[in-house]
Amino acid sequence: MNYPTDQLYRYTFSEQDVRGELVQLSTSYQRMLQGHNYPAPVQRLLGELMATTALLSATLKFEGHINLQVQGDGPINFLAVNGSHEQDLRGLARVRADIADDENDFRTLLGKAVMVITITPDQGERYQGVVDANADSLAQVVENYFAQSEQLHTRIWLNADGEYAAGMMLQVLPAAGHDLSAFKHLETLTATMTANELYTLHGEEILHRLYHQEKVEVYGAQRVNFHCGCSRDRTLAALATVPAEEITEVLREEGEIVMTCDYCLTEYRFTEADL
Repeated sequence: MNYPTDQLYRYTFSEQDVRGELVQLSTSYQRMLQGHNYPAPVQRLLGELMATTALLSATLKFEGHINLQVQGDGPINFLAVNGSHEQDLRGLARVRADIADDENDFRTLLGKAVMVITITPDQGERYQGVVDANADSLAQVVENYFAQSEQLHTRIWLNADGEYAAGMMLQVLPAAGHDLSAFKHLETLTATMTANELYTLHGEEILHRLYHQEKVEVYGAQRVNFHCGCSRDRTLAALATVPAEEITEVLREEGEIVMTCDYCLTEYRFTEADL
């Protein structure tokens, strides 16, 4: 079996006012990491952020994009993943200091940090929220965001190991009011799922194992892809914002200008004739 299959499942419980999501990533996650040579802890956190972005992208009620950034003063100073309503994702990280492969403490890796969530509809106004990332895990940061901005009780489970990434989310629906008894029951069930099971089992099998005594409506799986979106024309447009004297100097010394996409590392080369 070659699971997970880069898919996201959305589901609701017929007898409880709770919704859920499950995402499993492999090829898309590996493609995002390809060529960057990130330390193992960065690979894991970027995988968790990718899974989180997929989960949150699925909550969009319109066509558009969502961008998650974690900025801190620790060894990892920047993590970002952008996702669309079509589950096209890309992401990157920036590191300012050496990191041991066995360093997994979220606070140590990020230091004093914030998470910025930017939601950009294709039509309409952009929304941006900021939440303190002073927490024990990325999952806890996202849960705090929902508690503060949406007032919706939410639980997030995230796992990533450099090869696979996965995430699950449970969220109370507004109709539940203040009664969290059903949510607590489902939360207990969901917490029994291990990272290995999330990495190796088909999504529908996971949901059956967890909730076989519940009435669950599972919607069609949605494909998740790594998609950068860079192009020669877009890169040339970005180059047009560089002062002309700087471009002239580089062309005189190098004979061409080489620009590399931060996300997919594709190189674009331009000569004087191109400009």
